[in-house]
Amino acid sequence: MRCRWGKVVDLNFQKVEITSVYYTRSPATRAVWLAAMIFMAVAYTGCSSTNSYVPFSPDLSDYQIASTEIEEPLVDEGPDLDASITPAPLTVEDVDIAEFTDLTLEQTVKTALSNSRVLRDLGGRVLDAPQVVATTYDPAITETDPRFGVEGALSAFDPNFYANGFHQKNDRAVNNAVTAFGTQMLQQDAAFMQYGLDKRAVTGAELGIRQITGYDANNAPGNRFPSAWDTRIEANVRQPLLLGAGVEFNRIAGPQFPPGTGSTATLPRLPYGSRFNGVMLARIDEDVSLADFEESVIKFISNVENAYWDLYFSYRNLHSRIAARDAALETWRRVKALNLAGRVGGEEENEAQAQEQYYRFEEAVQDALSGRLVEGTRDNNGSRGGTFRGLEGIQVAERRMRLLMGLPLSDGTLLRPIDEPPVAEVIFDWETIKSEALARRVELRRQRWQVKRRMLELEATNKFLLPRLDALGTYRFRGFGKDLMGQHAGVNGQFNNAWGNLGSGDYQEWELGMEFAVPLGHRRANAAVKNAELALARDRAILHEQEREVVHDLSNSVGEVKRSQASVKTTFNRRLAAKREFEVLQDKFEKENITDLDRVLDAQRRFAEADSAHYKARVEYALGLKNLFYAEGTLLEHNQIYLSEGPWPQAAYCDAEERLQSRIHNLEDLQKTYSDPVVSRGPYGQVSRFAEVLPEDCEPEISEPVAVPPAPDDNDGAEAWFDDEFDGESEDAVGLFDVN
Repeated sequence: MRCRWGKVVDLNFQKVEITSVYYTRSPATRAVWLAAMIFMAVAYTGCSSTNSYVPFSPDLSDYQIASTEIEEPLVDEGPDLDASITPAPLTVEDVDIAEFTDLTLEQTVKTALSNSRVLRDLGGRVLDAPQVVATTYDPAITETDPRFGVEGALSAFDPNFYANGFHQKNDRAVNNAVTAFGTQMLQQDAAFMQYGLDKRAVTGAELGIRQITGYDANNAPGNRFPSAWDTRIEANVRQPLLLGAGVEFNRIAGPQFPPGTGSTATLPRLPYGSRFNGVMLARIDEDVSLADFEESVIKFISNVENAYWDLYFSYRNLHSRIAARDAALETWRRVKALNLAGRVGGEEENEAQAQEQYYRFEEAVQDALSGRLVEGTRDNNGSRGGTFRGLEGIQVAERRMRLLMGLPLSDGTLLRPIDEPPVAEVIFDWETIKSEALARRVELRRQRWQVKRRMLELEATNKFLLPRLDALGTYRFRGFGKDLMGQHAGVNGQFNNAWGNLGSGDYQEWELGMEFAVPLGHRRANAAVKNAELALARDRAILHEQEREVVHDLSNSVGEVKRSQASVKTTFNRRLAAKREFEVLQDKFEKENITDLDRVLDAQRRFAEADSAHYKARVEYALGLKNLFYAEGTLLEHNQIYLSEGPWPQAAYCDAEERLQSRIHNLEDLQKTYSDPVVSRGPYGQVSRFAEVLPEDCEPEISEPVAVPPAPDDNDGAEAWFDDEFDGESEDAVGLFDVN
């Protein structure tokens, strides 16, 4: 008899044909195979009596469209409200804006910190690489990491409750009556139930207690009761004596295998492709995350100051350009008047030259007002804290400062700095600031934590050169009875119920033992020790190189402060000389005592350049001082910014108080019998020698914005951008910067 089946099955668009199946065995065998094939054909492929091949050509157009289509994710949150309602930005055409928001540097920094869950930067990383952008959530995310956080590491020592139960019905024939309790037709009802607690101790011990209950009802002829209950309560302990033993090892490495697996067949394995997961290392990871967050805050504050002084210079630069443009316009008008009158000095080439000068300054005014999209002053653009660029206009610089401050990117007004850059000479003692930098730079503190981690890892890795030697102990109470509990009619004596028999304590068992295991050669352990030593040497070398880099940054900062300080004096005197030359030549030109137009126009240009160069030097000096504090590691303290970890849960404070009292009462015994490994030097003292410690109920005063009087209406709004207050201060300060 022969049956032939044919069917095309499509599996991922691949054709498979099942054909030519022959059955040539006995009738019974053929019947079984036939039934199996029918079931398989119906369940998977169907059955057909034809053996013709049916080609299958699926239409892939819908599949290809669905698989290559770009889709929009479904999220609960819509666009940010501030971003979605932002009005049109101010442009170069908006020259009549007279509404300003005056800000001090202190107010700017405070506002930026208050509005910054994401620590913004000026490089656009929030779009290009959002995964590396620092936020205020990062330290908490590290702490709550279920794999490598502190709570995740502590969870390895949490008690574990478990329970299970099974019931089975057995009805079988056996060949040997001995194996079936004296019968060859075994019929049995059996049940098994247990529950218990397991816990890993900080010493590495595995502790457990459990209660086990079994039920057995079978037809064995030798049974005392047709059915009976067996129950027991047992406690067990496994204490490592060599590998895996000790409080320090378990706090560093964490448990190397789960409870219940520590046997001669199961040796703890060194981490491969992961790392140790002890509580101490988890705490170090948390401190590293706090250092990373502090470094991000420092960079953020540095960029806020950079943006503030960029905007300040943009206003001053525009002021210089407007003054030069207005002077060029007045010169053009006078040359034009001479030309119309046909007088000397009004030649066509002179008028064209004056006109070209005016439009050159008009272009400079437009650029100084709007700005170009070039990189401004930001961290790591030549120096660690940021080298001054001075290339931006007011509107570009103002939008960047709004971005950093977390303010609406446009609201119809302009932010205006009112703090002036410092001009007083600041003298630093080199040895003092060098010691401060080596002690306070957050990058060095982070690397020291990394070195400490490597030291602890090496200490734990050395333990894996020890063999596995465990001491085991078990103690057990047993009970047996016709019933599990209660009195059974017709049954007297100690086996009436299992719980009663257990409570009598007549049946007690114990077991003591030792287990030993060692990998011959310790190939992996020796390699791990060597690897840990090399990793420690590498991180120490990096730390030493970082210290050299810190001193290098500090040296550059001191040199820049001295250079910019000297530049402020020089450019101030240059500005005075250029202004005096311009005023003399302009006065002569107006009185027609000079006909050399080139000298007048050149004096206008050089005075505008000298004026802008002076304010640029002042901003560079302000940024130089800021960068010196940055290199010293005291920028946050200089801005009266202090970081602190959030409060613990109330239960943690209660627990800490109890532990403190316990340690006080038992201090001498603790010093003799137990000592914690030293991991840290204690809380990091953030208050610098320059900072004044304020009482807890005292807050630093914040100066109110200084109201700047509006400009007169008869100057086309040009002077509305500025006040002339600083010019008077500069004239009074001539003695400070005098070349003599």
